[in-house]
Amino acid sequence: MITTHVLDTAAGRPGKQIAIELERDVGGSWHPVGRGTTDDDGRLRTLTPAGPVEPGTYRIRFATGAYLAALGQTGFFPVVEIQFTVDDGAQHYHVPLLLSPYGYSTYRGS
Repeated sequence: MITTHVLDTAAGRPGKQIAIELERDVGGSWHPVGRGTTDDDGRLRTLTPAGPVEPGTYRIRFATGAYLAALGQTGFFPVVEIQFTVDDGAQHYHVPLLLSPYGYSTYRGS
């Protein structure tokens, strides 16, 4: 399973209603895996169904520009894209995004 959440570190609150896409690299081409929007807690738990996922390289894309614009703010990154590798598809891969208008960080969560 692959999940994510967004924390708006500049505002000190969850990143609500951020559109997210998840894709997997298959032979050099990106194929859609899941999509959705963060909930009121900044989480998206439905990018993939519960259970194992295919090992491989994935990318998750966050529509951060639209989120900031909806708050009346401008930002430097209109989209944040994170690529990561799934080695063991039976594990849970949690990819959080810590966001501010002019920076972001990420890590493998639990």
